[in-house]
Amino acid sequence: MNHHLKVKHQQRIEGLCKSDYMRSTEAITGLQFLQAWFAGDAYENHRHDTYAIGITDLGVQCYDYRGATQSSTPGSVMVLHPDELHNGRAGSVAGFGYRMLYIEPVLIADAVRHITGRYCPLPFAKESVCDNPYLEQAVILAADGSLANGESLAVDQVILLLAEGLVSADRSCIDPSNKVLFDTQALDKVREYLQTHDDRVVHSSELEHITGLSRYDLSRQFNKLLGISPYRYSVNRRLNKARQLIGKKPLTELALQCGFSDQAHFSRLFKATFGMTAGKYAKLNAGTAVR
Repeated sequence: MNHHLKVKHQQRIEGLCKSDYMRSTEAITGLQFLQAWFAGDAYENHRHDTYAIGITDLGVQCYDYRGATQSSTPGSVMVLHPDELHNGRAGSVAGFGYRMLYIEPVLIADAVRHITGRYCPLPFAKESVCDNPYLEQAVILAADGSLANGESLAVDQVILLLAEGLVSADRSCIDPSNKVLFDTQALDKVREYLQTHDDRVVHSSELEHITGLSRYDLSRQFNKLLGISPYRYSVNRRLNKARQLIGKKPLTELALQCGFSDQAHFSRLFKATFGMTAGKYAKLNAGTAVR
């Protein structure tokens, strides 16, 4: 990132630092871009069903991940694998600002397949805070507004850079002896079915019927290829639908509309997935200061 653009970006972030701030694009083709600034504790323990890959712009960003405390300073790249428990907080009284990309594992799996010439388990970056030019370029490209504008060539480039960066961090992906068999047609059917039925609980027997796989083999393959269980994938589809309705409908109504038994059930799962209450999320996205 050249010096002029970096200074301009830092000035823009610094202008947001009077209160906690979070802005994100709508998920486009499985990609979502977020820019945020927090003064103290940002997120409680939670999990994503996506990769989360970002850059710290200002301050020190700390989080607990895979049994260790990670600290990211300006310019550092952060990598969080799907379904890994983590949180987020400022590492100093100055607060922190960052940009983050969330990408669905299926997009990484497909890009990695084209890079390596075969299906393989999702690449895993052992170092959560790292120096990775491919991943840095992907976040910078996503930050220029191309994703929000729906430019397909930019989307393709971001996905490819992310896949190349993750493969460079996990060389086992290009090891020809690391072969895993997947019923990709069955797994695609499961994903599409869970995405379509994002307003109710889906049962194992339904997935067995549409795939011909046993519930245990299906769960094993799905988790290996996409880094998350079918259950958590289904819950997150319903939570994502509910997240889009926050501020438009009462929480009780949207909870039932998205297949949760009641508001308490929805609120508990929302906080566990996004690291904050639905109320705090609504205020942040409405531009209301959160103290």
